[in-house]
Amino acid sequence: MSTIFDKFSLKEQTAVVTGACGLLGREFCRTLAQAGATVVAADINLEAAEKVVEEVIKPYSEGFAWQTNVVDPESVRTLVAQTVAKTGRLDVLVCSAAMDPKFDGIHGKHLATFENFPLEQWNDALNVNLTGLFLCAQAAVEPMKAQNHGVIINICSTYGLVGPDQRIYERPGQDAESRQFKPVYYSVTKAGVLGLTRYLATYYAGTGIRANCLTPGGVFNGHDDLFVKNYSARTVIGRMANIDELSGGLLFLASDASSYMTGANLIVDGGWTAW
Repeated sequence: MSTIFDKFSLKEQTAVVTGACGLLGREFCRTLAQAGATVVAADINLEAAEKVVEEVIKPYSEGFAWQTNVVDPESVRTLVAQTVAKTGRLDVLVCSAAMDPKFDGIHGKHLATFENFPLEQWNDALNVNLTGLFLCAQAAVEPMKAQNHGVIINICSTYGLVGPDQRIYERPGQDAESRQFKPVYYSVTKAGVLGLTRYLATYYAGTGIRANCLTPGGVFNGHDDLFVKNYSARTVIGRMANIDELSGGLLFLASDASSYMTGANLIVDGGWTAW
């Protein structure tokens, strides 16, 4: 008889993570490898993806890197074909690739108001954050249907559930021209991620394919003290997430521990959306 711990095992399974070099994508690769899966680190930056394989996958399991542009249908189809050719199957797809505007001091400033938001940036975000998920799911379901088993996990956001609190991005003494905003495309595309996930869950009813969302709150990544203070004041737990605090939720959704869940949204946000 299997135990609850056995249900979390991903041994003899293959998982693909898009956006594998991102802040969360890298940690997702580590988690899936620790659970025993063969992990494919898919990212547009091949060199960085190869480092992910060597540093966070190979210490625990097998895996390889694959250069993938999620907005290119042929690139996505090749990723899935190579995954199946090399490992014989595809069990878990984690769609983590996204345009995600950061406020951690490393990335650029986000000064565009809604009234002046660039159409090109809006279209780029729709392509990556929504069309990319559509294309990845479209390719992945073929081997999953043949196996009668597959799990799709789409990474959503609290800002796909509630509007951004723009006050946490304010700074003392700033004028209207220097004020930063969480861009409009992020909320809109992440809300779309949830809708797409529910569509996939119901469309593939009875096929053995499950689709769920994982919705993280803000993860600390070198943010300045004022941002951390402002963000933390909006959470019930009173702090930002540590990088590994999404790992349990991800593994739960990827494994048979969540075998009775599909079309659901697992929120790990420190209570941000509970107020």
